Amino acid sequence: MKRLLIIIILFMSYLVPAQTMKFESKVIDYGIIEYNSDPFRKFKFTNTGDKPLIIKSVKGSCGCTVPSYKKEDGSAEWTPNESGIIEVRYATNRLGEFIKNIIVKTNMPGNKPIILTIKGKVIKNK
Repeated sequence: MKRLLIIIILFMSYLVPAQTMKFESKVIDYGIIEYNSDPFRKFKFTNTGDKPLIIKSVKGSCGCTVPSYKKEDGSAEWTPNESGIIEVRYATNRLGEFIKNIIVKTNMPGNKPIILTIKGKVIKNK
């Protein structure tokens, strides 16, 4: 019986993700902003896993949404408990409401992408 319990515990430990990524928020609302105003926003995250987290790619849903994610040293790997940012630039020279997605691919188990969202409304300057 003890052997069976040990085998079950070992098996379950392999099912627990080694890399996890926790965001402060997966949605950033620009609110109502003026034409050609500050286009940059930041998604803050932490590697809450026990192994290095690697961001493989980050892509915007269109050319008007440009994300960047690499660290100052050019790497895309975060150690356990290390925090980072994914910076997004939205083309604020486009009038009207917008809702855009950013797709994040990592080395987390399951290869399921993380979807981040930006939204807001660009109005004419006063």
